[in-house]
Amino acid sequence: MTTTIGTPKTRPAVGIVSTGSYFPSQVITNAELAGPAGVTEEWIVRKTGIRTRRRASPDQATSDLAAVAAREAVARAGVRAADISLVIVGTTTPDKLGPAVACMVADDLGCPISTAAFDVHAACSGFLTALATAERFLAGTDGHALVIGADAYTRFLDPADRRTVVLWGDGAGAVVLGPTEPGRREILATKLLSDGSVSELATIPAGGSRLPATHGTVDGRAHYVHMDGRAVSQVLQERVPGLLDEFLKENDVEKAEIAHVVMHQGNANLVAHLGELLGLENARAHATAPVYGNTGSASIPVTLDQAVREDAIRPGDLVLMVAFGAGMTYAFTLLRW
Repeated sequence: MTTTIGTPKTRPAVGIVSTGSYFPSQVITNAELAGPAGVTEEWIVRKTGIRTRRRASPDQATSDLAAVAAREAVARAGVRAADISLVIVGTTTPDKLGPAVACMVADDLGCPISTAAFDVHAACSGFLTALATAERFLAGTDGHALVIGADAYTRFLDPADRRTVVLWGDGAGAVVLGPTEPGRREILATKLLSDGSVSELATIPAGGSRLPATHGTVDGRAHYVHMDGRAVSQVLQERVPGLLDEFLKENDVEKAEIAHVVMHQGNANLVAHLGELLGLENARAHATAPVYGNTGSASIPVTLDQAVREDAIRPGDLVLMVAFGAGMTYAFTLLRW
């Protein structure tokens, strides 16, 4: 079943005040992965377009990555922790099954008890899902929200599984949302969808209430990511073009108007192929996958932050953000920078 959430255009402007990102220092090369995965470095680049990724250090968890990115975004926004009324973290790899990563980040930043904090679990659509949620929370107020995408997928990868181990890296990205002038970094529209009928195409089978940890689940490698990449790619090619067309039509936007595309970085080749398939060849497609791999919920905010650091997005540019993830989940956002 598919559900949609649209953002009415009559609401006061809420926009992105600042961005931030963080990557661990340890670099994972293709040479490191190729042998255990039974492939060559050339095979990895040919299949994925990814050359390096990052790995969190043994003493770092997802909340640590998220907190660094969050502190950077907050500092750039020029706001205090006391000014933040909401912290949402999109993640599929929390430190623990509980508490929420967002609560730990809020505490790390020194946010007051009046700050609401929670996580959203929408796989690689997590950041845009959190962004849509925060925008609705702030509508009609002068408050600020901290929205973070963070994942440490390298903790959940089977070194011998070439379908998954070559894809993911660790990282975190964050934005501060707040009141903006209309048309100035403004969130114009959001849309969230889902299709649980294909939920088994990408999953971590064990560790939840259906398959709690046992010797059997550990021995069976059920705590690692399992994904049918070919089937996922087929679903995306069949579904995303039509869903995007509907989203743009609902908001009276032509593809020729879009100046920038920030897409989930599933892998570098997929991003390039989907960009062409979506008919967005005239828009600048920003990419971080070749250097950082698939950073899960972090991939869109870190890619947006890179574009901001490069001063690539000019005032007035129309920015489209597109996410898709296990579930399957889909998310779209339009920004007027």
